[in-house]
Amino acid sequence: MSTQTSRPESLYERVQQFLFREARLADEWRLGDWLALWAPQSLYWVPVNHDDVDPRRELSLIYDDRQRLELRIARINSGMAWTQEPRSRLRRVLSNIEIEPVIDGADDGRLEVHSNFHLNELRPSTSTQVVWTGHTIHHLLPAGDGFQIALKKVLLLNNDEELPQLSIFL
Repeated sequence: MSTQTSRPESLYERVQQFLFREARLADEWRLGDWLALWAPQSLYWVPVNHDDVDPRRELSLIYDDRQRLELRIARINSGMAWTQEPRSRLRRVLSNIEIEPVIDGADDGRLEVHSNFHLNELRPSTSTQVVWTGHTIHHLLPAGDGFQIALKKVLLLNNDEELPQLSIFL
């Protein structure tokens, strides 16, 4: 019989587990739980055509604050989002997780987390499989024993190409 000693999780492990949980909640369509991970003042941004654009002057696929995320989720849950009836089946893989402190003058303990993702979406109504690949930048705020998302910026690998309809959360 072996005795295991518990050790405190490192910051990297805590961030990694947070990102894995966020991905699983989105994949399982547990959108209320997914939304609970977001800070009251937050932004979900998916630029189009370039990775760094001014979203007030150029088009974005998604540029939602917390209130718009709530509205988007309410619409999906209402059954009125016909592109998600029946809902897509989703599975994503995350990799290359890197953590940096955010240095912007605010001393709120915010972390900038970079990761890559590969997301398979199966649309049951058409038996179409869509592959989404890209790089994500999260700004995470410390919250209790965990984190809250202040920013999620998704840089699709093919954001300057013709894209299929985006009706899921990346």
